[in-house]
Amino acid sequence: MAEKTRSEHSEPLSPTGPQQVIEYGDYRAVLTVVGAGLRGLSHRGRPLIVKYRSEQMPPGGAGQLLVPWPNRVRDGKYAFDGREQQLDISEPATHNASHGFVRWLPWRVMAEDTASVRFGLRLYPMHGYPHILELTASYTLGEDGLSVEVAARNVGPTAAPYGIGAHPYLTLGRGPGSLDEAVLELPADTWIPVDERLIPTGRESVEGTDYDFRKARAIGATPLDTAFTGLHRDRDGRAAVRLTSGDGARGVELWVGEEIGWLQVYSGDGLTGPYRRAGIAVEPMSCPPNAFATGEDVIRLEPGDRIAHHWGIRAL
Repeated sequence: MAEKTRSEHSEPLSPTGPQQVIEYGDYRAVLTVVGAGLRGLSHRGRPLIVKYRSEQMPPGGAGQLLVPWPNRVRDGKYAFDGREQQLDISEPATHNASHGFVRWLPWRVMAEDTASVRFGLRLYPMHGYPHILELTASYTLGEDGLSVEVAARNVGPTAAPYGIGAHPYLTLGRGPGSLDEAVLELPADTWIPVDERLIPTGRESVEGTDYDFRKARAIGATPLDTAFTGLHRDRDGRAAVRLTSGDGARGVELWVGEEIGWLQVYSGDGLTGPYRRAGIAVEPMSCPPNAFATGEDVIRLEPGDRIAHHWGIRAL
């Protein structure tokens, strides 16, 4: 029988629900039942992601899963199979539908042991999304850090549009404002300019721009809230983003599987207090911003279809 993981907090009740703690070797992670999110990840006590307190809502969407679409849908409007749909406007400031539904929903723990936990959620029809999905989110710690699988099966009677994202903030653990001194390596050839509502207006080469981090360099004061694609991959199909200190003494890497073709990178300039530019959100996305409206890289899940996406984080 699998050994049950320890609960980090029992009282007071957290807005992100019960907290699941998993450990392996020098790694430790804290997961939340609400949203099946990643609240903390450390290696030998050093934080690899920006962690927030258990009594808080996730600042800036920290650690949340973004399903069944990542990023934004302009005005919440899209068409699928000839039917016009209207999603709820969840980002009033830009009048967009943002980051899907599941980050605010309670998942259930389906399986767990000391080094892993798998959450499950049946997503029933929501405003503008008349479909039924069976979702799982699996977090596993091992010698190479944290591995994550997010999977969906269409258990409804109609084909469904689908995409995923995740929202971890990589950090070197040096506090607010420390991002300016960090070094970023981001293997992407293309960046996506946006309008004042953060909706794409085209695509551009990173060559000769402030968005070219293909060779590791200091972030400095550069503000980022930018989608990237054209990812460079290794022989296994993985792409990796690295955040390191200037002296190379510490670092953290986020990798994505070949099924993830987009990264949203956010430097946290809009956050406040201890979270402002304390880390950088590197968000795996299967499709770009406004994808439900444009159709770009949106997955069509026929009834019975299953799809899985993979990403992970490790210490350097």
